[in-house]
Amino acid sequence: MAELRPSVAPGPAAPPAPGPSAPPAFASLFPPGLHAIYGECRRLYPDQPNPLQVTAIVKYWLGGPDPLDYVSMYRNMGSPSANIPEHWHYISFGLSDLYGDSRVHEFTGTDGPSGFGFELTFRLKRETGESAPPTWPAELMQGLARYVFQSEDNIEKVSNTFKITDLIDVKAGFEPRRLLASKPEIRLLLLQVLESTENTFCRGDQVSWHSPLDNSESRIQHMLLTEDPQMQPVQTPFGVVTFLQIVGVCTEELHSAQQWNGQGILELLRTVPVAGGPWLITDMRRGETIFEIDPHLQQERVDKGIETDGSNLSGVSAKCAWDDLSRPPEDDEDSRSICIGTQPRRLSGKDTEQIRETLRRGLEINSKPVLPPINPQRHNGLTHDRPPSRKDSLESDSSTAVIPHELIRTRQLESVHLKFNQESGALIPLCLRGRLLHGRHFTYKSITGDMAITFVSTGVEGAFATEEHPYAAHGPWLQILLTEEFVEKMLEDLEDLTSPEEFKLPKEYSWPEKKLKVSILPDVVFDSPLH
Repeated sequence: MAELRPSVAPGPAAPPAPGPSAPPAFASLFPPGLHAIYGECRRLYPDQPNPLQVTAIVKYWLGGPDPLDYVSMYRNMGSPSANIPEHWHYISFGLSDLYGDSRVHEFTGTDGPSGFGFELTFRLKRETGESAPPTWPAELMQGLARYVFQSEDNIEKVSNTFKITDLIDVKAGFEPRRLLASKPEIRLLLLQVLESTENTFCRGDQVSWHSPLDNSESRIQHMLLTEDPQMQPVQTPFGVVTFLQIVGVCTEELHSAQQWNGQGILELLRTVPVAGGPWLITDMRRGETIFEIDPHLQQERVDKGIETDGSNLSGVSAKCAWDDLSRPPEDDEDSRSICIGTQPRRLSGKDTEQIRETLRRGLEINSKPVLPPINPQRHNGLTHDRPPSRKDSLESDSSTAVIPHELIRTRQLESVHLKFNQESGALIPLCLRGRLLHGRHFTYKSITGDMAITFVSTGVEGAFATEEHPYAAHGPWLQILLTEEFVEKMLEDLEDLTSPEEFKLPKEYSWPEKKLKVSILPDVVFDSPLH
């Protein structure tokens, strides 16, 4: 729970814990990290020394549910001449280290990030006659903060099982085989820890909220993150703090960000005053998307951006399946064929880790895309969602520890049949044009079974599919390597997928010379295990 009150100086900080890792002592009773952020707020709002605050009644470090100690709310007059309207400016306190005494964050030095290294901000357009800021943005920020804090909570769950060097080794890709061999029951927990340690935010991130941010009937139901246009990074005694601004967006804008990239859509929002303008101010009353306001933006900016820059969407959770058409399965234990209506063998923990790393690295634009190697070693709905975790559809159950990774051989297949529902199939052109033609990879992760399909281009290193053997499977994980020439051919043949309303299901595409078949099937095929 939280209460609304004018801001006042918090109580004194507890004395720093003794030891070499403790931060230097401070004479002031005012928490130094908090004081540093207040200083930046005072620079921006010198005439508002005591803004209204939403305050956690029971602090997180005392067992309360809200990670943010405070959310300050300022009145910003904007700049009408620059198309910047008057608005409310919300600033969080608690994702960074406010106290320096390890009550929330471990002190790691002054040169690195303070706590998680950032605080959240939000700019909400002020309604005519509104004399006080709405408080719902504070709860929104608390929700995002809870997601971030999950990473610390999960790490503490295994702090007594692993040395910190073990966790670092695993996350860096050097999996200590002796650790997993001696403790196979904790394989799943390790996967969850590695996933949760990345529950943080950075510029360009996309948050699929799937609900009006203010619980109204608004079309603003999702968020993008970017740098706050006015708040400058702060050097505190406990590290550096930057400020990430939440930007409310419509569903269509989020989808474009997912298919192209978040920064590109943010730049478009800056050019449309009613959709955000230069300071990306959220207007919950906005009833049109930027593509409805300016229909040319989709084709001239987004589509051309995907063609020029490629897509940052590295994978989706989807209704999909694949069959090995080379020959029928030899026995019940043969996992080379994943058929609808059968119970597939589960992905091994290492395969799951590699797919996660594939998705994570796909969000990075590298000169030489790389699939992590198998031996040494990331999500609700159809997109990278958060929160809840955009990666949780890749989390496996305890069966991931049942089948040793080394016992599943990689096999070359002669002919494969790929199956997608209509929504997943509509993304195949994006996969080909926005990813493979730019030397990248794209993964479909099944939401109805524990299997995956990864398309790779010839420029991707670390794949087990090769030009000589373009179809290869490792258990239920299929990789398909497509040459640029074949990608261009497929794009021509799959052109009608961009207008799915023009064809009836089922729809089949076939390239006999490549021994590849793709079927677009009704949802019921994937929903019914008895089909």
